[in-house]
Order: sequence, then C-alpha cells, then structure tokens
Amino acid sequence: MNRAVDLPDLNVWLALACPQHSHHHEAVRYWEEQASPQVVFSTVTALGLVRLVCQPKVMGSAAMTAAAASELLEAFCKQPGVELAVTEQSEWEVFHQLLRTGELRTRLCTDAYLAGLAISQGWRLVSFDRDFERFAPLNWLRLGEKPFRPHSTVTLFARFLG
Repeated sequence: MNRAVDLPDLNVWLALACPQHSHHHEAVRYWEEQASPQVVFSTVTALGLVRLVCQPKVMGSAAMTAAAASELLEAFCKQPGVELAVTEQSEWEVFHQLLRTGELRTRLCTDAYLAGLAISQGWRLVSFDRDFERFAPLNWLRLGEKPFRPHSTVTLFARFLG
C-alpha cells in the first residue's frame, strides 16, 4: 500500500486547468501544498479532462481542439511526479463490491470505479465531490465546498502549457 500517491478526480484536474473555475485557487493550493510526491491520472480522468476542455458548454470560447487537449494532458503528465496510472486490474473487484453495497445511483458509477482504483492501489483520492464519503474504506481528501459553475470564457492554466 503506497499512501504517497494521489489520484485526483476529474474535477481537480479541470479546476487546475481553468483559472476562472470556482475551485481553481483551492486546486492550486492543493497542488502546491498538499499533493503527494506522486500524482496519477486514471484513464477515466484523463479521457474526461480531454472531453470537457473540448466542450463549448463547459469552456465557452476557450473550448479546445482535440489536439490542444492532448497537449494539455501531456503537459500535466510532464510535471514532476505525475504519470498515468498503471494497475494490475485489481480495482475491478473492489469496483464491483462497491457497486453491490447499498443502492448506488447510476451517476456515481464512475466515482465507484475511481474509489475502487484508489482503494485497491492504496492511493489517496482527491476530489471536490463529497459523494466519495460513501466508499469506505477509501482514503480521500475532500477539497472545497462550492459547486462548479461553468463560465462563458475560460483561459487555460498557463503553468502547465509551458
């Protein structure tokens, strides 16, 4: 079990990438002061980030092309200690256990997968989403209290793009 690894949720990556995001300052504070030495992207969060930064409904006039979103993802992965998660598929067993405990709403299935990944690997999940509290024995850090509100214009977090 490696407690020195963080698995940020999609909402953390998006807040880091978007200076006008309602949680941007707290995400940067986490990144600079609380992040573990190793931070991993799961495939789910990486694909989600690419999808969201390309959406005009989320990003307004700052919506990116797929190529630019790829550059953003690569820029995040080039930061010291950041990499794509490599697992041994043990998260699937935990994921199924979490799905079978209680009545889990379908909108929480991705959260259950991320929780299963973090639990199975011994990582700390980091999120602005309080829904993760239902996934015991998850080690997680909850950031922020305010919900995300999309902005019509969003500029990208220049620190990660060069």
